[in-house]
Amino acid sequence: MRVSVSRRAGPEAGCLGSVGPLTRRRPSSCGLPRTNTTRSSTLERRNFLAGGTVAGLLGCSQTAGQVSLAAGLVDGATIPRAEVCPGLEISRVVKGCWQLSGGHRGDKASDHTTGKSAVADFDKFVEAGITTFDTADIYGPSEELIGKYLDGRGGSEGVQVFTKFCCFGADMDLVTQKMVDKRIKASRMKLKMDELDLVQLYWHDYGKKNYVDAMKCLSENETVRNIGVTNMDVRRLEEFKTAGVLPVLNQVQYSLLDRRPENGMTTFCAEHGVKLLPYGVLAGGLLSDRYLGVPASQVKFDTYSKQKYASVIQQGGGWKWFQELLSVLSEIGDSKGSTIANVASAWVLARPQVVGILIGARNADHVQDHQAIPRVSLETGDLDKIAAVLDKGVKPQGDCYDWERGTGPF
Repeated sequence: MRVSVSRRAGPEAGCLGSVGPLTRRRPSSCGLPRTNTTRSSTLERRNFLAGGTVAGLLGCSQTAGQVSLAAGLVDGATIPRAEVCPGLEISRVVKGCWQLSGGHRGDKASDHTTGKSAVADFDKFVEAGITTFDTADIYGPSEELIGKYLDGRGGSEGVQVFTKFCCFGADMDLVTQKMVDKRIKASRMKLKMDELDLVQLYWHDYGKKNYVDAMKCLSENETVRNIGVTNMDVRRLEEFKTAGVLPVLNQVQYSLLDRRPENGMTTFCAEHGVKLLPYGVLAGGLLSDRYLGVPASQVKFDTYSKQKYASVIQQGGGWKWFQELLSVLSEIGDSKGSTIANVASAWVLARPQVVGILIGARNADHVQDHQAIPRVSLETGDLDKIAAVLDKGVKPQGDCYDWERGTGPF
């Protein structure tokens, strides 16, 4: 028996391309051996986790009226909730799990990215109202760790899990329904979930045109409730729309240091009912009080993300310009009893089509800081001050993730 897949015809439907909520549950009952990958595939995966090569440009401005993020709070929770599409509601602050892959770990003494400490931390996020987790089938043991947490709490009720179907190297030439179904089963087995709330396609090389077929195969898998994409540009979304498999969501890099989604992506998404889920909103942690007034020579660029955004800062306006931005964010934060990080997060969370933001955390020590994000209300004057600094930087020219793929400018 097949479960019907809805194909909504317009933005008024709320989530084009959605694989509608399933009317029944099917038990998972299979295992899957790991697929073999070529050396090139391994290197491509490593570069993907690293956030791409370290080079680039940046910057554009924006103004708006007063922005308040407290709307959407339910049942006394401190994190507001929002609807991605009918049947899928998430916390507007999402726990990103790429740190669990290993490449983004920091101080070993404070990391809770492995073993029992990582599993225990999930509960602290849920208790704080951060009930949505984002992972991927290439994030090392992250799916297994989430699965252990869900198994220990008795299931996924009240928790939303997003994962990714990532294609590199030879995988991009081997897309079939059987191959897709096997990999989806592998993710479900690790996550210990009968159905997946959202599966996002990551496709490494646009020169390999099977990405539309991959989306169709995902939409035909009856255990995938909704389909999304990650790091896709406008042209690819247009192709998906034409093929009838427009995703409900596109996960993209978006921050005060990376405003490429404003080069056409937000407009397309608004016209066609696609939501954005930004990651990198704190630019690898650089958008924080920790780096205010600190010379670049004293900063330890010890993660892939920091190295990447250091290059973005250098080519976008330089460290002096970045310090001016931090100073403005600090001034705004002080006036609201908040922090640079939360002001930067609130700025992204208030952008058009943004349904939530991904916050990477190596432990739950900053959960209270995340809870404070919805209380940050940005006034027109605040936004104007931020825009004035951004205008001094270099405007971005490219579409989402094109620079990292080597297919376009930043």
